[in-house]
Amino acid sequence: MEDYTSSNGHRFKRIPRPLFAANPELEPLINENMDQWPHLNELVQCYKADWVVDENKYGHYEGIGTPSFQSQIFEGPDTDIETEIRLASARLSKTEDATDDDVPSTSGRQLPETGLYKSSSKTQDMHFGESPLPAYEPAFDWENERSLIFGQRTPETLPTHSSGLKITVKVLSLLFQAGLVEPFYGTICLYNRDRREKLSEDFHFCVLPTEGQDVNASLIRRAVFSLDAPSASVCLLIQLEKPATEEGGVTASVYSRKEPVHMAEREKQKLQVWSRIMPYRQSFAWTIVPLFENNNVAAAGGAASPSSPLAPSVSGSSSQDSVAEHVSKMTLDGKLPHYSSGSSVIVEISNINKVKESYTEDLFQDPKRKVHKPVKGVLRLEVEKLHANSVDTDNISEGGSMIIDSNEAETSFGKHHVNGLDGSRSSHSKFIGIDRKDIRVNALTPVGEDHPDSSGDDFQAFDFRMMTRNEPFSQLFHCLHVYPLTVNLSRKRNLFIKVEMRKDDADIRKQPLEAVYPNDLGPTLQKCAHTQIAVGARMACYHDEIKICLPALLTTQHHLLFTFFHVDLQTKLEAPKPVIIGYAVLPLSTNIQLLSDVSLPILRELVPHYLQDSSKERLDFLEDGKNVFRLRLRLCSSLIPVNERIRDFFLEYDRHNLRTSPPWGSELLEAINSLKNVESIALLQFLQPILNLLLHLIGDGGETLQVAAFRAMVNILTRVQQESSDGADRNRFLVKYVDYAFDDFGGRQAPVYPGLSTVWGSLARSKAKGYRVGPVYDDVLAMAWFFLELIVKSMALEQNRLFYHSLPSGEDIPPLQLKEGVFRCIMQLYDCLLTEVHERCKKGLSLAKRLNSSLAFFCYDLLSIIEPRQVFELVSLYMDKFAGVCQSVLHDCKLTFLQIICDHDLFVEMPGRDPSDRNYLSSVLIQEIFLTLDHDDLSQRAKAARILVVLMCKHEFDSRYQKSEDKLYIAQLYFPLIGQGIVKKKGTGAPEKGQSTSWFTLGLILDEMPVFYNLNAVEKREVLIVILQIVRNLDDPSLVKAWQQSIARTRLFFKLLEECLLHFEHKKPADSLLLGCSSRSPDNEGHASPKYSDRLSPAINTYLSEASRQEVRGTPENGYLWHRVSPQLSSPNQPYSLREALAQAQSSRVGATTRALRESLHPILRQKLEVWEENLSTAISLQVLKIIDKFSVAAASQSIATDYGKLDCITSILMGLFSRYQPLTFWKAFFPVFNHIFSVHGATLMARDNDRFLKQVAFHLLRLAVFRNDSIRRRAVIGLQILVRNSFYYFTNTTRLRVMLTITLSELMSDVQVSQMRPNGSLEESGEARRLRKSLEEMADQSMTIKLINDCGLPGNALEAIPECSTDNIWSWSEVKYLSDSLLQALDAGLEHALLASIMTVDRYAAAESYYKLAMAYASVPDLHIMWLLHLCDAHQEMQSWAEAAQCAVAVAGVIMQALVGRNDAVWNREHVASLRKICPMVSSAVTAEASAAEVEGYGASKLTVDSAVKYLQLANKLFSQAELYHFCANILELIIPVYKSRRAYGQLAKCHTSLASIYDSILEQESSPIPFIDATYYRIGFYGNRFGKLDRKEYVYREPRDVRLGDIMEKLSHIYESRMDGSHTLHIIPDSRQVNAEELQPDVCYLQITAVDPVMEDEDLGSRRERIFSLSTGSVRARVFDRFLFDTPFTKNGKTQGGLEDQWKRRTVLQTEGSFPALVNRLLVVKSESLEFSPVENAIGMIETRTAALRNELEEPRSSEGDHLPRLQSLQRILQGSVAVQVNSGVLSVCKAFLSGEPATRLRSQELQQLIAALLEFMAVCKRAIRVHFRLIGEEDQDFHTQLVNGFQSLTAELSHYIPAILSEL
Repeated sequence: MEDYTSSNGHRFKRIPRPLFAANPELEPLINENMDQWPHLNELVQCYKADWVVDENKYGHYEGIGTPSFQSQIFEGPDTDIETEIRLASARLSKTEDATDDDVPSTSGRQLPETGLYKSSSKTQDMHFGESPLPAYEPAFDWENERSLIFGQRTPETLPTHSSGLKITVKVLSLLFQAGLVEPFYGTICLYNRDRREKLSEDFHFCVLPTEGQDVNASLIRRAVFSLDAPSASVCLLIQLEKPATEEGGVTASVYSRKEPVHMAEREKQKLQVWSRIMPYRQSFAWTIVPLFENNNVAAAGGAASPSSPLAPSVSGSSSQDSVAEHVSKMTLDGKLPHYSSGSSVIVEISNINKVKESYTEDLFQDPKRKVHKPVKGVLRLEVEKLHANSVDTDNISEGGSMIIDSNEAETSFGKHHVNGLDGSRSSHSKFIGIDRKDIRVNALTPVGEDHPDSSGDDFQAFDFRMMTRNEPFSQLFHCLHVYPLTVNLSRKRNLFIKVEMRKDDADIRKQPLEAVYPNDLGPTLQKCAHTQIAVGARMACYHDEIKICLPALLTTQHHLLFTFFHVDLQTKLEAPKPVIIGYAVLPLSTNIQLLSDVSLPILRELVPHYLQDSSKERLDFLEDGKNVFRLRLRLCSSLIPVNERIRDFFLEYDRHNLRTSPPWGSELLEAINSLKNVESIALLQFLQPILNLLLHLIGDGGETLQVAAFRAMVNILTRVQQESSDGADRNRFLVKYVDYAFDDFGGRQAPVYPGLSTVWGSLARSKAKGYRVGPVYDDVLAMAWFFLELIVKSMALEQNRLFYHSLPSGEDIPPLQLKEGVFRCIMQLYDCLLTEVHERCKKGLSLAKRLNSSLAFFCYDLLSIIEPRQVFELVSLYMDKFAGVCQSVLHDCKLTFLQIICDHDLFVEMPGRDPSDRNYLSSVLIQEIFLTLDHDDLSQRAKAARILVVLMCKHEFDSRYQKSEDKLYIAQLYFPLIGQGIVKKKGTGAPEKGQSTSWFTLGLILDEMPVFYNLNAVEKREVLIVILQIVRNLDDPSLVKAWQQSIARTRLFFKLLEECLLHFEHKKPADSLLLGCSSRSPDNEGHASPKYSDRLSPAINTYLSEASRQEVRGTPENGYLWHRVSPQLSSPNQPYSLREALAQAQSSRVGATTRALRESLHPILRQKLEVWEENLSTAISLQVLKIIDKFSVAAASQSIATDYGKLDCITSILMGLFSRYQPLTFWKAFFPVFNHIFSVHGATLMARDNDRFLKQVAFHLLRLAVFRNDSIRRRAVIGLQILVRNSFYYFTNTTRLRVMLTITLSELMSDVQVSQMRPNGSLEESGEARRLRKSLEEMADQSMTIKLINDCGLPGNALEAIPECSTDNIWSWSEVKYLSDSLLQALDAGLEHALLASIMTVDRYAAAESYYKLAMAYASVPDLHIMWLLHLCDAHQEMQSWAEAAQCAVAVAGVIMQALVGRNDAVWNREHVASLRKICPMVSSAVTAEASAAEVEGYGASKLTVDSAVKYLQLANKLFSQAELYHFCANILELIIPVYKSRRAYGQLAKCHTSLASIYDSILEQESSPIPFIDATYYRIGFYGNRFGKLDRKEYVYREPRDVRLGDIMEKLSHIYESRMDGSHTLHIIPDSRQVNAEELQPDVCYLQITAVDPVMEDEDLGSRRERIFSLSTGSVRARVFDRFLFDTPFTKNGKTQGGLEDQWKRRTVLQTEGSFPALVNRLLVVKSESLEFSPVENAIGMIETRTAALRNELEEPRSSEGDHLPRLQSLQRILQGSVAVQVNSGVLSVCKAFLSGEPATRLRSQELQQLIAALLEFMAVCKRAIRVHFRLIGEEDQDFHTQLVNGFQSLTAELSHYIPAILSEL
C-alpha cells in the first residue's frame, strides 16, 4: 500500500500476485481454455487474478507530525537560566569541535532565544505561541487512537505464502582428503529428525572435479527453504551420490581411508575414465546439519550458556581447538540475534557418513543399520537466515552498514558437545565466522517476492507442510512427488528405475508427456527421470524424489509408467548398456491423495491398452504377480481438492453451469448443503474458490439456489470464524478474502451487491415479520461485518469500473448512483439490523456492540462511494432510533457509531443534509457529545471528551488542513460547541428541515455551564483544550459576534479561560512534592494506565507506560541507550530493570502517587514529559493572553456590551496570569499586551473600583522586579512605569499610586527574603533586596528607559501621558524620582529592620530605631504608619520607656486626628492638632493630604475614627502618668473632654475631671518637693570605630530613666557592643569628656565616649558663667521638652591635667539634637555642637555668684503659709553650712588666695578685679542677712548651731579683710 492514489481518482490498487517460484511449466495451465470446466476456470482465476486493495478502507492519514518542543525557561526569583544558557551556547560556538550531537536536544535548552517553535511568520502575527493542542497530546498517534475504538477493523498483511523464517543454503565446495577426481551429486532438503519426515522438496547440486573447470556452475545457485518457526528438531538433510562404482575398479572406500594418502595416479585415471562413461549414480554418503541450537545443550570450552549473548571469541582460540569433535551445528536461534539478520554464516561439515548400500530415507537413521566409516572430507555451506516480515531496522545505521556487537556476533555456531545422530559417535564442524562482505541491509525481505538479492536462479524449495496447513491456498501449484522405495526381487541385480507419465495406454511407442521436472533445474520439463542404481541387491532401496507436473484435468487414462533396468558395471569397450527387466503401471485418478503408499506388481512386457481390465489376462508378471514394487506418492496441488464433497460441489457446479444436468439443480442443492460437513482444513484450503462459486450462485442462481447458497455461505463463514485461532472479531482469512482476493469476478459478470442485499434483506424482513428463520439468523448477524464489507467493496468496484476510463485525470470519481430499489432494500436491511442492535443491546449481548460497529463502518465506507446525503439518511435513521439520553449501553453504542463515522478521511468536507447547511455529521456529533457530557455514566463522559480531543488533534495535524482558511472552517464547524446556542430543541436527534445546523445546538457549554462544572478534572481539561483550539483558529468577527450576544455568556466564556489557567497551571518544582492523585475531582475511576501526568492528555499515560514497558531504544532524538539491567530478566512477565520494577510496583499499588511514578520513568522520558508539560502550560497562557488581547481591542471599540464597569473579565484573567508560575516566553509576550490594555482601558482599570486589582498588579510587578533574570526584571520595571504613566494621565500626579506601591512593597517585604547569612553568621542584604533596589532606581532613570522600552517591544511613546485636550506630556521625572525614593526609603527601612533580627533583643535602642524608621517610611499609608508606631510603642513598654511609649500613642492619635480634621468630620479642629503637636512635634501636617489619597481597598481612612483616636489618647495618658510627666497628661485629657462633651457622655466627663484634679495635685506635689523632681537623666554617647557601621563618628544623646547612673549606662553599652566585636576589634571607653580627634585613634579599637549632660531650659542664658544648679531652674508647670543639652569640662592651658584655681579653665559644650525629648525613640542624633570657654577668674566669679543666688533664692521664695517653715529652715541650714562654716570656707578663701594675693593679682584686669571683689562683698552681705533670718526661725534646740554659724561668719570676715580691707566697713 505504498502509494495513496485517491488524489488521481483511482481508489483501488492492484497488486500482481507472485506465482510460486515462477514456475514456467504452469503457464499452459493458466492459459489453457477450460470453458468446459467452469469451476477450474474459477480456480485458476482465483490464483491468477491480481489482488485488488481498497486504498481508503482503513482510512488514510498524513500527519505533519507533532512539532519539536523547546524546553521552556521557568525562572524563579533566584534563577537566571536564560543567561546560563546563553553563556553555554556562546561557549559551544567558540569550541569548534563541539557538534550538535553533544547536547541531547530533548532538553531543548540550546536555542532559548528562538521562541517557542519555528512557526511560519504568518501564524506568528496571529498567535503568540504554538497551539496548546500538540503539547497536550504530544504523542498523538492516529493509528493508535483508531485502534481503541470498539470493533475497530484492522487491516491484514498481504496473504503471501511466506510466513515465518526463510533459510538460504548455498554449497561452496566439497573437498576430500583423497582428492576430488570424479563428479559428485547431492540433494539438500529440510528434515524433521524427531518425526522422521521430509519438510521440503529436494534441492539438487553437483560438484565437478576441480581440474575440469575453474568454477562449478552448479554451485552458484542457492536453495531457499521456508520454515514456520525455529525448532531444534529441524535440520538440513544432505545426501551425496557418485557415479556407480566399477566392478573390480576403485571402490568408494578410497574416500574414507584412515591413513592420509592421496590416490595413486593410476587410480585417478581409472576413476576419471569410468565416471565419463558411467551415466548412472549410486548413493555415497549422508549427513544431518541441525539448524537451531537446542537450549539444553551443555556449553563446552568455556563458552557461555546458549541463551546468553556472550560467547567465546571467534578467532579460533584454544577453547575451540581443544574440543575434539562436534556435531555440525548451526544456531540461527529463534531469538534472532542481531548479527544474523542478513549476514551469512559459513559452515564446514566434516561428519559425512559413508553408506555401503542403497537405502531409503526411512532406514538411514535406523539404529540397527551398520555404522559406516566417516568420509575424510569437508563440505562447506553458506547458510543465511532471512526473516520474512519483521525488519529489525534498529540495528541498521543510517549509512546502511550493519552494527554488529563484537561480543554478540559469535553465538550462532558456538561449540557444543552433542551426541551424534547415529547415537554412538560425535562428529566435527568448524565455524569460520561471518562473511562481512555479505552483510546486506535489505536481505530481510522475503525471497521470491521482491528481495533484491534473490537472483532468479534461486531455487524455492516447496514446503510440504503447505498441504496440511490450516489456511487457504493463495497460489497455484499442481504437481506430484513420486518416491520409488523398494523393489524386492529374487536375485541380485544392479537395478534402477525410469519414471514417466503417459496420457493413455493406446500406443506403447508413443512418446510420454513432458511432465518431469529436471534435476539440474533446467527450464524445460523432461519426458522421464531415472533413479539411482541399487548395486548388487535383492532388495533394491531408493531415496530419490521425482517431481511430476500434473495436467489441469486428470482423466482416468493418465498414469505413471515405471520401467526397471539392470545394468552391468564392468568396463567393456563401450559404455554399459542397461537391460529392461520389467514394467509397473499406476493410474493416477484413483490414487490422488495427499500422501499414499502404493505397492505394485511388475509386468514382464507391455501390451497395448494395458490399463483396461480386458487386457489383464494377457499380462505376464514377475515374481508370480506379487506386489514387489513399493512407492510413495505425495500430491501438492491447489487445483484438485482431496475432499470428496468439495469435488462433488465443483462437479455439480460445472454441470449446472453447462446445463448438462436437469435445470432445477437439485443435485447442486444437495452438494451445496453437504458443504456443511466438509472438514475444516479442506474447507479452509479451498475457502476462496468456494466463496467465489457461492457468490456466483447468489448473484444469478435463481431464488432457491440463492437462498441455499447464502445459507451455506453463512454456515461456512461461521465455521471459519469460530475456528480462527486468534479470537479476533474478524477472522483474518475472511478479512484477506474481502480485502485482497474478492474482486467481484473482475467485471466478468454483474456485481454481487444487489443479489446479496436482496437475499439478506428478505431474510431480515421475514425475521422482522416474525417468521421463524432458524438459528442461521444469529450467524448472519455475527458475520454481518463480512457481508457488509463485501457489499461495499462490490459497489466500490462497480463505481471504479463505471468511471475508470471516462474520468479526466486529477478528478475524483463521482459518487455511484444506486438504483432506487437497491437503495430501498439497503435502507430496509439497515433498519432491521438497527432494530437488532437496539433489542440485543438491552439484553446486554456483546454481539450487538459488534454489529453496531459493523453498521458504523458500513456507513463509513458508503460515504466514499455513494452520495453522502443518502448515507445521512441512514445516519439519521440511526439517530432517531437512539434519540436523546438513552440507556448507558445504547448510548455507548451511539458514541462508538459517531466515533467511527467521524473518523472518515473526508469528515471535514462532508456536506449538510440540505444544500444550505454546513456539515451534518459534525452537528450531530457535537449535540451527542454535549448530551453525553451531561450523562451520569462517568466512563461515557470521559469517552465523549476523548472523541472531541482526538478529532481536534486529527484535524490539527492533518497535512491537508494546514492553511489558515481550512483551520478557520474547522473551527467554525465546532464553534457551536461553545457559543451560538440559539435554538434549543430537546429530544430530537436532528434539526428540522430548513433549519441551519450550525445554529442548531442543544444549548451548549456556555448555556449549560453546570454540565461543565460537573465534569471531573480530566474531562474538564479535555473540553477546555478543545475550546481553546476552536477559539484559536476562529476569526475575530465570529468571536466578537459571540461576545456580543449576551453579557452573561461573555462572562462565562472568561470563566472558562480562568478554568484553563487553573487546570493547566505549571507547578513550581517545589510543588511537585505535593503532586499526587489526590485531585479534587473524582478521577480515580481506576484508569487502566498509571497517571504520570495530571495535566497532559490521558493518552500520554498509556504512551508512557508502554514506553516504560518496552526497552527504550536510542531514539534519534537522544544519543544514548538505556540498556537492560540483566539479560536473564527478559522474560515478558518480569520487569527488565529496577526502574521498571518500580514503575510496575507503583502502578499496582492503588494510590500510586504521580510523583513516584514520574520518578520511575527513564530520564529521557521524564525529561520529555516535563518539556511537554512546560510547553502545554506556556501555550495555554499565551493563548489566553491572545484572547484577552483580542477582547480588549473589541471592548475598546465599543462593539461589546459590557455592563460591568470594572472589566472583571480582563482583570480576573490578568490576575490569573500574573499569579501563576510563567515561563520567560510568556513574560516577553505579556508586557506589550499589558501596555495595550492599560492604554485602552486605563480609565476603568485605574478607577477606585479597581483598587484591589491595581494593588495586585502592583504587587506582582514588584515581585517580578526582584527576579534575577534581567529580561523579566526589566519588563517589570516597564510595567511599573506603565502604571505611573496611567497615574499621570488620569490623576496628573502619582500620590495614590505611591500609596498603593508602598502598601504592596510592604506586603512583598514579608514574602521576599531581604537578608541572608554571611559565612561568619552575621546577616547581610540579600540578592533579592539588591535587585529590588536596582529595579526601583531604574524606574526613575530617564536615560535607561528608551532602551528598556525597545527591548520589551513597546511603542516608543509608551510612557507619554498627554491628556486628550492638551499636547503637553505631563509625565514628570522629578515626581517619579520622588516616588522611587520613597519606595527605596521603605525598602531600606525594612532591610535595616531585617538585618537587626539577630540583635533585636540585645540592642533595644537599634530595634526601636528600626521600628521608627519603618513607621516614617510608611508615613504615607496611615494603616502601616500606625502599625509600626504601635510596634514601637510595644517595644518601649517592654523597655519601660514610658515617656517614649506615650509619645508613640500620641503620634498614632495625631495621625487619626489629622485625618479626621482633614475630612471635617470630627469634634476637633486645627488648634487641637496644634496643641497635640506641642506634646509630640512629629505630628506633622504632611500626612494629612495623603491620608485621603490612601483609601486603597483594605487600607486607609475608613479605619480612622474618633473612637480609635480617643483610645490611643487614653493610652498616652496612662503611659505619661507612668512616666510621671503629669503636665502632658493634663494636655491630653483636655483633648479628650471635647469628644465626651459633644456626645454628652457625662459619666466619662466626670471621670476625666476627676483624673484632671489628681493630675494637678501630682504636679503641685512635684513642685513643692524640697528635692527637685527629675524625670530622666541624659547622656551624650560618641561612637568611634568602623565596626559601629552607620554609627561611626556620630554622637547621640540618650534619654535614660532617672535612676540610671553613669556606671550603669557604661555597663549597658559595653554589653551591647562587645557582642558585635569580632576577634580583631576591641571596645574601649574614653574616660573623660574632652573633644576627640577621630584621626588619632587606633584603627582596630572601637571607642565609646559617655558623658552625662544636662537639659537646657528654653529661656536659659547659656553664656552665664554661673555654675548650674538644676533645682534652681525648675520653673513653674512647664512642658519638659528638651532639645538642647550642655555639659561643662574643666581644663588647664598649661598642659597639666589639674591646676590651682588660678589655672583652671572651663569649657561649656551645648548640644542640639534632631528633635526633642521625650521623642519616639530613646536616643536622638546630635546635629549641632557649640562650646564656650570660661577663664579661671570667670570661673571663680561664677562659683561665688552661684552660691549667692542659691541663698537669695532660698530667702525670697514665697511660702504658702507662715506655719510652713520647717522645710525652709532645713534648706537654709544646709546652704549656710556650706557657705560660712569655718571648716568649709575654703571655697571663698581659696578664691581670695588665688586671685587677690601676690603675682596673680597683677595679672588680672581691673574690670575682672572689681567684679570679683563685688561678687565677694555681695556674697558676704547675703550670708549676713541669712544668719539673721535663721535666728528668727530657730528654736531652743538649734541655738548651738546658730552660735557656730555666727562664729564662722566672723572669722571668715576677719580672714577676708586681709585681702579686701573695705569689707569691714561694708558689713
